[in-house]
Amino acid sequence: MTRTEDLRSLSAEDLQRHDDLADFAPEEHTYLGRTKTVFRAGTGPAVIVMTEMPGITYFVARFARRVRDAGFTVFLPQMFGTPGRPMSTPYMLGSLSRACISREFRAFSSNRSSPITAWLRALAAAVHPDCGGEGVGAIGMCFTGNFALSLMLEPAVKAPVLSQPSLPLGRAGGMHIAPDELAEVKERLEREDLVVLGYRFQNDKLCRAERFAAYREALGDRFRGRELPDEAGATGAPIDPHSVITVHLVDEEGEPTREAVDEILDFFRERLESA
Repeated sequence: MTRTEDLRSLSAEDLQRHDDLADFAPEEHTYLGRTKTVFRAGTGPAVIVMTEMPGITYFVARFARRVRDAGFTVFLPQMFGTPGRPMSTPYMLGSLSRACISREFRAFSSNRSSPITAWLRALAAAVHPDCGGEGVGAIGMCFTGNFALSLMLEPAVKAPVLSQPSLPLGRAGGMHIAPDELAEVKERLEREDLVVLGYRFQNDKLCRAERFAAYREALGDRFRGRELPDEAGATGAPIDPHSVITVHLVDEEGEPTREAVDEILDFFRERLESA
């Protein structure tokens, strides 16, 4: 097997890897009457990394470390799953089932935002003064992918990224945000000359082309969506190409998924670091 082939193929060790998150500091944050554990690491402007299903895995933590090492303070909220637990199909299905019936999420709603986004906006508002910089970055993935758009209702958030946004489940073109909130976000993007980044694999069945088309129709050129060929994703994962910057990342210069990571980090630098 060549080096490139090896990088493209996930090993059983990768998939079974437990992450003790020892280089993150767990903090308790209470907003709107609810307390959640948030794993924090690094210094510099704040970036909220919202985990994909099934929870904070090694792959999600690896991306968070990449953000930290680029000069940012990472905040990784615990929203579902068990921190550091290896990913598996049973674990994925269990986390998804519990999230779908939780009052904090509206997994099947196209024109309503999940209630947890209000808590996440409060987190962004609280950490910005502590971390400094021009604002806060926010990236959602999969189940939380759409949340970064709702976080734009908080003035501190200035760099939203939607990675394979998968809600609402079962509605290909839904954007999982209330119409009045979407209008407010669009007005702010225009007023402050801001943009939203989006990433998906071309044949992703959880984040379909119709969803990105809906974002483009609603936000115009304020939405900059990038669609990667399926063959650009790492092989050996328990699901088809889906997780652009985590499980399916091929971490080699020149690879489309690596370019996506680099673009996101450059986006955070451009929008969050003080001039």
